[in-house]
Order: sequence, then C-alpha cells, then structure tokens
Amino acid sequence: MGEMIEFPSNSSQAEGYLALPDGGSGPGVVVIQEWWGLVPHIKDVCDRFAREGFVALAPDLYHGRHVSEPDEAAKEMMALKMDQAGRDMSGALDEVVRRSGHPDVGVVGFCMGGGLALVLACQRPDVVAACVPFYGVIPWPDARPDYGAMRAAVQGHYAGLDGFFTPEAARALEGELHSLSKEAEIFVYEGCDHAFFNDTRPEVYDDAAARLAWQRTLAFLRRELS
Repeated sequence: MGEMIEFPSNSSQAEGYLALPDGGSGPGVVVIQEWWGLVPHIKDVCDRFAREGFVALAPDLYHGRHVSEPDEAAKEMMALKMDQAGRDMSGALDEVVRRSGHPDVGVVGFCMGGGLALVLACQRPDVVAACVPFYGVIPWPDARPDYGAMRAAVQGHYAGLDGFFTPEAARALEGELHSLSKEAEIFVYEGCDHAFFNDTRPEVYDDAAARLAWQRTLAFLRRELS
C-alpha cells in the first residue's frame, strides 16, 4: 500500500515509509519505530492509518538497518544519535504537513519510538498537536523532554506487566503532565506485557488490548487533528 520515499532532513535527505489514504490527503501522522528498526510491523501500522484516512509517514531512524535480537536492538537504540534522529523526525513532520495540507500533526510511537514521540512533541510544538506513546521508554540521558514546551495533547498506552516502563512510571508521567496543565490521559492495560500491540510478536501480543488501544488512538487523533 505504501512506499519508501526520500524527504528533506535539515540540509540532507532522510528515508521513510509513506502510506496515503484513498484520495491522497487527510490528517497527518508520523509513526516512530520500535528499537528493531523500520520493520514490516511499523510499515503495517502506517498502512492501517492510511486505511483510516490518515497520511502516515515512518522515518527510518536506523538508516536501513534492522535488528532481530534484543541485545542488538538495545545497542542500536543506545547508539542512536539524538541530533540526527531529531532532524529526521522533524523533517518527517514537515513532509507530512506538506503532503496532508494540515498544519497540525499527530505523532505515534512504540517502545523507543514512544519515548521519541514525547521528545518530538516537545521539540516541535509548532506542529505536533497530538502525541500517542505506546509503552514509551526514554533511556538516553541527553533526551529528557521539556514537557513545559509541549502543546500536544497526550494519550498514552502502557502495559501492567511492563518492566521497561512500569505502570507506576506511567502514572508519574501523567501526574507530571497534569502538574504542567497539559492535557494527558494514560491507559494501563492490566495483564499485558511490553509490546502488546505488536502482532508480529505472539509471545507478548494481546489482541483485545491492541484492538482497544487502536480504537482509542483513532478517536483521539480524529478529535485532536480535526
């Protein structure tokens, strides 16, 4: 359904997977990858957004690299150059604005990408109006978001059994955002583990929770980006 494209990233070029709805335009969403890379699951999420009427673009933050083992993925995640990733994600936002014709964009990310979605919402409040982190982690010491700068409403999806970002951490994030008068709603899916939305990982995928989280995400984005 979608295709790989190039788009401007500051003074250079970046690549990403673009999926367009029937008719070619609609509200824009940037989808940010898990620590595995721009794998088929993330491309499928873009295709699913396109079928729901969104212009969806997932920037390739690993620049063509995919990994399949957790140890490799952790190394790739920690080696991510935050300045380059920031430029690539910012360029993806601008490309989605250009293609969708909508000035406000949503950002949805998973695992590593959930943390980066929050970082991006703080870095580009001029564009990001809605932020949806799924079990987002922010392990980089130099990437602490300035939540005070964020304009976006936040809807977070977290897992009750998650050891990477615990339910307690999710509630603390919600409390921090509320203390700054930010619009934030955090859902914790009890009995589910980290990556419960990823249907290519049967050992953690939870169909009921994934379907509910998807319905909530679509309703939230349609409301915030209308």
